[in-house]
Amino acid sequence: MTQNRTITVLIVDDHPLMRAGIAGEINAQRDMKVVAEAEDGDTALQLFRTHRPDVTLLDLKMPRMNGIDCLIAIRAEFRQARIIVLTTAAGDIQAARAFQGGAAGFLLKDTLRSELVTTIRLIHAGGRKIPPEIAMQMAEHSGEDALSEREIEVLRCVAKGKSNKIIADELAISEHTVKNHLKNILSKLNADDRTHAVTIAVKRGYIDL
Repeated sequence: MTQNRTITVLIVDDHPLMRAGIAGEINAQRDMKVVAEAEDGDTALQLFRTHRPDVTLLDLKMPRMNGIDCLIAIRAEFRQARIIVLTTAAGDIQAARAFQGGAAGFLLKDTLRSELVTTIRLIHAGGRKIPPEIAMQMAEHSGEDALSEREIEVLRCVAKGKSNKIIADELAISEHTVKNHLKNILSKLNADDRTHAVTIAVKRGYIDL
């Protein structure tokens, strides 16, 4: 392959071993090359400006600037950026946010060994990638009312085991308002109780534990 046909790749992940494994797989290909690696979103944006990679592999969970915010920041400056989001969980909410932010593909980390290289080539060629399990979740929940930002805040507090009174104090709202938010949360998530709501919210990608 000639150099001008080499697919340049930026890897963004806060785990050094993960970056090393991905880089090794990519650099073993004759038509690909890792041009830079970043451990957080701020560094990723700077490196993107410098290298203008053909494809960026972007982890969702990172310190300081998370993957979704980094994705949006890169795409705000570079509308043609082709970004593949990496995640350990198949949550439909995170996937929806990623695609709304301009992601071209989504890869589950447990499929990297079998799908990484083919997905990079697909995205570079202008294609899109949505894992079947994520597509099924997105279809299953399409048309449902999403949790509001305030409801997500309340749910994060619930996940930490906080009482309604403490949640009310922390968010500067009344206990009655907290109860109303919880009622709406249970209804939207079709959950039986607070614990069930947290479990569903984590699975779908509303919150992290």
